[in-house]
Amino acid sequence: MWFKNLIFYRLTGTFDKDAQSLETALAEHAFQPCGSQEMSRYGWIPPCKGLPDQLVYHCAGYFLICAQKEEKILPGGVIREILEEKVEEIEHQQARKVYRRERNQLKDEIILDLLPRAFSRRQQTWALIAPQAGWVLVDASSHKRAEELLSQLRTSIGSLPVVLPDVKQSPSAVMSHWLEQQQPLPVSLQLLDEAELKDNLVEGGVIRIKGQDLTSSEIVAHLEAGKRVAKLALEWDENLRFMLHEDLSVHRLKQTDQFREQQQDVADDELARFDADVAQLGLELTRLMPDLLQAFGGENTAGQ
Repeated sequence: MWFKNLIFYRLTGTFDKDAQSLETALAEHAFQPCGSQEMSRYGWIPPCKGLPDQLVYHCAGYFLICAQKEEKILPGGVIREILEEKVEEIEHQQARKVYRRERNQLKDEIILDLLPRAFSRRQQTWALIAPQAGWVLVDASSHKRAEELLSQLRTSIGSLPVVLPDVKQSPSAVMSHWLEQQQPLPVSLQLLDEAELKDNLVEGGVIRIKGQDLTSSEIVAHLEAGKRVAKLALEWDENLRFMLHEDLSVHRLKQTDQFREQQQDVADDELARFDADVAQLGLELTRLMPDLLQAFGGENTAGQ
């Protein structure tokens, strides 16, 4: 298993749970399917399919956990269509106007009627807790989804002292300087061929670049005209490739072919492979975090 995206949080206090106490805490908030009249449910599921009764996978000092969200799918167009039919029927039969408060009440009744027949969508979110390195790493493409998992974790264990790391230099400005060659890249990072530039003065002014030399005069001209890098494709330590956003979230995280070839094949045992993957995931990501922060002047801990 491997994370596809990454939003990382700095632990500002001690994570005092061991595998057993964390397992016990999560078990009280294990996932349960939606009831017939519920719109959504959120809870913990086993992160490893081979261990269906285990909510915490402990490996090499890391804790891998997984949350699942179930949502009922009720198309807005269907609800509006039924609502308009009911409103029209009432106004025709009772010769009166249906106002907002009654419309909202009718809408709630329609939703309750449709819920038992609605389809469900389930979405999983993984997180890796690295107490020794001081990180909580969430496989999420949006902060909303990551915060949803953290909120559930706080509910389960009582408290979780974490913050999004702050850096001393603007990531957008530094990445722009890299392309303008006004500032050298750290030795562990290498430019790839994809970026997104934004104009801070023009709403919606975005240029997406793919398959080009990012230090070419054409792209530098855009930067000199006032645009700044919002997203940049990078390779780290010849091991990982990703798209780094200006908020320091990591997207489209992949292992390089070279890195895959260097990894030793594990026996056919599924659990042994999973164990090796989690250990490698934790090792690489906890090495990546300090390098990323250092690339932007280091971590700013003044407010922590």
